[in-house]
Amino acid sequence: MFNSKETERFGTLETPFYYYDLKLLRKTLDEYTSYLHKYNYHAHYAFKANANDRILSVIREYGLGADCVSGNEVALALKSGFSPDKIVYAGVGKSDKEIITALSGGIFSFNCESVPEIEIINSIASSMGKTAGISLRINPDIDAHTHKYISTGRSQDKFGISPWMFDDVLATVSKSKNVHLTGLHFHVGSQITDLKVFAMLCKRVNEIQRWFEERGVKIENINLGGGLGIDYENPGENPVSDFKTYFEIVNKNLEVRPGQQVHFEPGRTIVAQCGTLVSRVLYVKIGKGKKFAILDAGMNDLIRPALYQAKHKIENLTSKGRKMRYDVVGPICESSDRFGKNIILPATSRGDLIAIRSAGAYGQVMAMRYNQKELAPEYYSE
Repeated sequence: MFNSKETERFGTLETPFYYYDLKLLRKTLDEYTSYLHKYNYHAHYAFKANANDRILSVIREYGLGADCVSGNEVALALKSGFSPDKIVYAGVGKSDKEIITALSGGIFSFNCESVPEIEIINSIASSMGKTAGISLRINPDIDAHTHKYISTGRSQDKFGISPWMFDDVLATVSKSKNVHLTGLHFHVGSQITDLKVFAMLCKRVNEIQRWFEERGVKIENINLGGGLGIDYENPGENPVSDFKTYFEIVNKNLEVRPGQQVHFEPGRTIVAQCGTLVSRVLYVKIGKGKKFAILDAGMNDLIRPALYQAKHKIENLTSKGRKMRYDVVGPICESSDRFGKNIILPATSRGDLIAIRSAGAYGQVMAMRYNQKELAPEYYSE
């Protein structure tokens, strides 16, 4: 919950807007990087979670690299001062133009997802007189027990190289003179709260690494991706994810070879809790057996509830009335423009300030101008 000074400040601002608590962001990064240092691990922040300039500036201060999924993200990482030798570039559909951007920037590694992609990167690198570092993104066929739209490591998902392709991949790499195999990359999904999934992933990585070693392939780097979840239900009580248990699981279960480097790609778990979407109530409408709190923020500002059926904690910052139930909805001309059903709030009326919490990841970065709505601006605690 926000203090009275913050709420008073919110009341002077035009809504909707994103508010970022940079103190919480730094607290999260302090804890996360303490475990990186403890275990001598490396991390590349996932730009797709939030590419806000101020957020990126703080993250860069902590020495994290960048995990990018488009050529424009690579360009932004370079422009934002992230070291090229800490930039990794993933994605199933890298265009020639994007590959050229990344090669020109001298990035650390492409996370490659298919044989044709390796061939194209090799061809473009050859034409540019460069050698591309590549990691093989492996599909380990692990169900992360998360929403089907953010599961990425099952055999039916579009991502990664399946084990039955390994022989062809090695044959392609061996004849490609302008790529250098730097490691193996894995990512099984997002918002994973069952930490046993990460133990399963480590054991699967161990098996796959042994397969490559048996064929004389030395693996310099293991990249376990990201995916650690946050507490959307109780962000105030649990503002920082359980990094301690997460890293203990990896340290216990992953077989690390001498000199081998271990990498991660955190996104949501770094930035989600520091961001809040603040809105005003436009109308309270009485429906059949229910009340609608209609906000000036909509799915154009925060699409996760419409896209993933995601649930965010919703708070009325200005009312202290008796508790009532509302469907909290936006102004967009779509039935899916709804933030929550049967949400318990203090008696709500026009002009009340509403906070939609845990919106720092996949919020502002996914905003759009549907219905010709303006993009919500951002404000900061500092």
